[in-house]
Amino acid sequence: MTEQELLQCALDLGFADAALIDTARIVFEPAFRPLCEENLCGQYGVNYSCPDACGTVEEMRSRVLRYRRGLVLQTMWNIDDPLDGSQTRPAKARHNRMTRQLIDQAGGGLMVGASGCSLCSPCLMGKGEPCRFPDRRWSCMSAYCIFVQEMAQTCGMDYDAGGLVSFFSLYCFDTRGQAPLSN
Repeated sequence: MTEQELLQCALDLGFADAALIDTARIVFEPAFRPLCEENLCGQYGVNYSCPDACGTVEEMRSRVLRYRRGLVLQTMWNIDDPLDGSQTRPAKARHNRMTRQLIDQAGGGLMVGASGCSLCSPCLMGKGEPCRFPDRRWSCMSAYCIFVQEMAQTCGMDYDAGGLVSFFSLYCFDTRGQAPLSN
């Protein structure tokens, strides 16, 4: 699939916006990792996709930088209270399903989600069992310490959508050492 086909596929799936980025331009901010440690989502230490099980800040950064290109994906939602999980969880779940669908259509790559992996609910980590989908699970932007506002700005996307709540994910593709997708 070409990069233009990826962009069109994203829009066809229902994303509000999509933009390409060189992964070298993504800003990683280790100071974001404590956001995960606050455990506002309730997944810290009980989900394989979340710290500390997902890897160190440097390991997460290295995973993204193994790829040359990324597709930044955005959805926008009319949510009354962005801090109300009963409103945001379904929106993030739909956003992540759309991201996974795009990646499956494109033929694989790395997914960085709007929230941590929810392929198994609850995650089997809590039972001490191995992950059933280690090649499909994803971690969130905070676990990767990606400065989402900066990434959106680099891509010419609105981070603050004026009353709407935006969620972002990232599809990393074009592994270093392979021929890039054609434009």
